[in-house]
Amino acid sequence: MEAHPALTQFLTEFKRVANAIVDSYFIVDTERQIVDFNRAFFAMLPRQVARGLKGKRCFEVIELNICRNECIAQQCWTDNRHVRLDEISGKVLGEPDAKDLRFILSAVPITDEAGQHVGALEIQRNVTDEAVVQVKYQEMLETEARERERLAIQIRTRTKELLETNQLLLKTQKELLHYKKGLSA
Repeated sequence: MEAHPALTQFLTEFKRVANAIVDSYFIVDTERQIVDFNRAFFAMLPRQVARGLKGKRCFEVIELNICRNECIAQQCWTDNRHVRLDEISGKVLGEPDAKDLRFILSAVPITDEAGQHVGALEIQRNVTDEAVVQVKYQEMLETEARERERLAIQIRTRTKELLETNQLLLKTQKELLHYKKGLSA
């Protein structure tokens, strides 16, 4: 697998700044074959998948819900610009108990001097933990709202009962007052 000269040049220049990217990333050619990746991407994969990573197609390694119909690399090539997608779900292939992951994806096209696409850089920010916290927080808010509503109903019911009891007490006091007046007259 021989990379396009413009892609090779990009990789050489990119290596100088690549350590500044803390999220996982990989670089693909126009066939969506992985030509480079960082340690964070490698670490995300099971050992048997991570070995021999170069040359594999990205969708053979990590399956995102957009891979089949809305590939982010394809989108950045079609639109010829940077593409960012939030809340993308997926999982690492080759893991027996692969759990669902959530990502913010970003991709930029890599072009040659003539502007022809030779590859794409895709960055994956794993926001699974944040998404779980957000879901739990939302559930907590909904539970609290239901509890507030239950308490409000309970307060209204007890207030109504209290008012009815108060009316009954007033009525009984009036009857008692009339009865006393009847005895003293």
